[in-house]
Amino acid sequence: MNFRTSRATGGFSLIELLVVILIISILLTMGAVGLRNIGGKGVSSAVATAEAVFDEARAIAVGKGTKARVMVDVDDIQNTETFKRRIFAAYQELDEDGEPTENWVMASRPTVLPEKTFFSEEFSSRNHKTGSGELDTKSVTFGKTNYDGKYLYYEFNSEGICSTPGASFVIGAGIRPKGEEPRVTGEGKRDFAGFVIWRNGRTSLFRGPDEIGIPSEVTNF
Repeated sequence: MNFRTSRATGGFSLIELLVVILIISILLTMGAVGLRNIGGKGVSSAVATAEAVFDEARAIAVGKGTKARVMVDVDDIQNTETFKRRIFAAYQELDEDGEPTENWVMASRPTVLPEKTFFSEEFSSRNHKTGSGELDTKSVTFGKTNYDGKYLYYEFNSEGICSTPGASFVIGAGIRPKGEEPRVTGEGKRDFAGFVIWRNGRTSLFRGPDEIGIPSEVTNF
């Protein structure tokens, strides 16, 4: 005689389904709030782009055994297309004996930050903890007229160590009337994001404008 063991089919009750839906809703809301706090879509994209350039510069420094820099275009404000938007990695050229020369070479094609986003020289500092210290700038000649000019930079040595640990890199959203400095619009007064660069080259994202030190009313970059 064959015996068949009966077993009740399992399933979710209505209450269990409602609880799951509620949890998912809460998680989605928290995620949306978190994304909103670190800047708008354009600013978030710009920050991700900048982080990639920092990773590239550090890798080049270690790979080539020379200094490398993340270069930010801060040249004449008449340069309407790339002023405070162009960013790229460059490295110090070595001679045949492996000694550093005065020449700096662009490692790759420059990247321009998304439209209506700008590097904030005002809120980027050499020491984010104290909010003090200006970052280094230098006029560089790359042998290409379109790229020669004044750049603000962050530097890594041949071991991939950042020369300004604790420095911040901040990007904001705004507009730039022709021939003027970028300025913040009414809807973007708190639309800033960025990160701190540590000694080992790693970065830590800011969780909101308060961590950057953005005041409630800000007009410039």
